[in-house]
Amino acid sequence: MAFVTFPKGFEWGAATAAYQIEGAHREDGRGLSIWDVFCQQPGRVMGGDSGEVACDHYHRYRDDVALMKRLCLQTYRFSVSWPRVQPFGAGEPNEKGLGFYSRLVDELLAAGIKPCLTLYHWDLPQALQDRGGWADRDTAQRFAEYAQIVFAQLGDRVTRFVTHNEPMITAILGHRVGLLAPGIRDLRITGRAIHHLLLSHGLAVAAYRASGRRGEIGITNANTSYEPADASPESLRACELARDFDTRTWHGPVYGRGYPESVLRYYAERGAALPIEGDDLKAIAAPTDFLGVNLYSRQRVLADASRGVGFRDAPPTLPVLPMGYEAAPFALGDFLRFVSAEYGRPRIYVTENGVCDNTAPGADGRVDDVQRIELLRGFLAGMHAAIADGSADVRAYYVWSLLDNFEWAFGNSKRFGIVWTDFATQARIPKASAAFFSDVIRRNGVEI
Repeated sequence: MAFVTFPKGFEWGAATAAYQIEGAHREDGRGLSIWDVFCQQPGRVMGGDSGEVACDHYHRYRDDVALMKRLCLQTYRFSVSWPRVQPFGAGEPNEKGLGFYSRLVDELLAAGIKPCLTLYHWDLPQALQDRGGWADRDTAQRFAEYAQIVFAQLGDRVTRFVTHNEPMITAILGHRVGLLAPGIRDLRITGRAIHHLLLSHGLAVAAYRASGRRGEIGITNANTSYEPADASPESLRACELARDFDTRTWHGPVYGRGYPESVLRYYAERGAALPIEGDDLKAIAAPTDFLGVNLYSRQRVLADASRGVGFRDAPPTLPVLPMGYEAAPFALGDFLRFVSAEYGRPRIYVTENGVCDNTAPGADGRVDDVQRIELLRGFLAGMHAAIADGSADVRAYYVWSLLDNFEWAFGNSKRFGIVWTDFATQARIPKASAAFFSDVIRRNGVEI
């Protein structure tokens, strides 16, 4: 193995999300989110699990921050629960909810850990969903007002903000496929949700600039490294269509290129045209300071004229991980090169990258998650190569996730954490991958 180092000042951290770890779902004035309601519906979540308790981070945040410090984390990405700040999605803020995040930020700073705050990680206030949710244009304005509250209360100490986490997942899995909250399957609503999510991002960026706070703001998208399944012209065209519906739909408007024509045509021909008005595209293209990249695997693509989108997934050729996707660590470097070439080499933070490895503690209490370590090593090697050859300007990496947590529709059955969570006792056990990652941070490098 060869040891490679990352640029001086490169930042290393871990990421979490509010509903996945906080618990305390009805404490201190928090309102209902769409995930509270979704989890109550039979058959929606494996094992009938929910985030009502999750990792109980709301009560254990001080211990969790101390654990982050022991693991040498330099930065920590977390999300704010909108219904904890505004129980009904509008109106005066809930001071107790804001107080929790203020204490968390102070605890992080005292530990020498830089906060990275995500405004929205899928937990829309149910009160707004009752009024139409992301299908309703007004929700974008409500999001901007919520963002203003967070900027005003925390922007004196937090200098890195993410508007949305993976809006593609919110739109497609939440409103088209129905696998995630709010559990809708409606193409017309999906088209509206796509546009209003991106519009809300642009309005929040504008609100941040108007706040006068000094810091940086960007958006984080769900990404896949697309590959044609073969060298045929049909597969090459299908791969570009996949990139249109995934990558370019969510990045193009942010970088001033608008929506791909193939995507606009698809929705319009099915009576689900995106509800673009006036200066919407200009608002969405408000200049950002970085691009957040979340990536876990690749996707091989074949042409399929029987499908409206014109493509389908090819069968896997690599080992498949518990989440159903391939073990393809080279995908991170490949995607970083692609997105950098496509959008003018923006500053990038890898805001999520990790591995589902359900290895349990052994008789000695250790969690030897060897597969996670080897795949993380491969991801880091690909990222390093993209940086070293000048293809991508990557400044930070956040492993997903700090803790095993509530994994959405999979409940507690899928474990991404570098720290084991015993959901019955709330014990935390750093895994072998935690020691590996801590060593990467201390040395600012990795053996590949």
